[in-house]
Amino acid sequence: MKQTEPDFLVLEYITITKDPRTGLVVAIGGTEKAADILQRTGGFLSAAGHHGTYHRLPHGLPVEQQRLQATTAAHALLAAGHSVHLDHALNMLTTPHGDRDVTLRYLGHLAARVAAAKTSSQVAEVLTEIAAPVNGLLPLIREVVVRAALAARALEDTPPGDEPDPIDRLSDITHSMSQAARVILHARNHAARAPQKAPTPPPNTPPVPGLPPPIPE
Repeated sequence: MKQTEPDFLVLEYITITKDPRTGLVVAIGGTEKAADILQRTGGFLSAAGHHGTYHRLPHGLPVEQQRLQATTAAHALLAAGHSVHLDHALNMLTTPHGDRDVTLRYLGHLAARVAAAKTSSQVAEVLTEIAAPVNGLLPLIREVVVRAALAARALEDTPPGDEPDPIDRLSDITHSMSQAARVILHARNHAARAPQKAPTPPPNTPPVPGLPPPIPE
């Protein structure tokens, strides 16, 4: 029996985002009921686009006013049962340090995974998260340090002297960070290939009913 795809009403899904080209906050998708909520609670205006009607906030609103109206409209739509995606930058309920908090939780999660690891391959997985060439934590931090060194040098008033200054040394450590990432990846490969220990049964394990007793070694 051939499985058929479920029938989704795409127009019921609403995206509220900020258009990077015009700077306007736009709402795309939604039924007539959603349009009513956008206009009444968020102050959105209907506009005719090339691919149909959409909604947008008025021109010239301050950024905080845009965020307030977009957040108000999104939560009114959610309360009415609509599916809404609200741009992270427009969500007034997002904490100022939310991204930093997520990063700290992620690092804590990696530490907990290592502490709870039962096999070397599980340790290798965490090492991959740290030093993967493109999206590993260490290469990404190195990229930030490189950009910081370039920005600091570009904003500096005085020309560099004969002796290495702190900004030059900042550039130098990025090479060490690259070497550290290679060492970690080498350790990752070793851990991934290492033979895995068989789990050790706890001492004095009572016999399981219905099974013969274990044979003494």
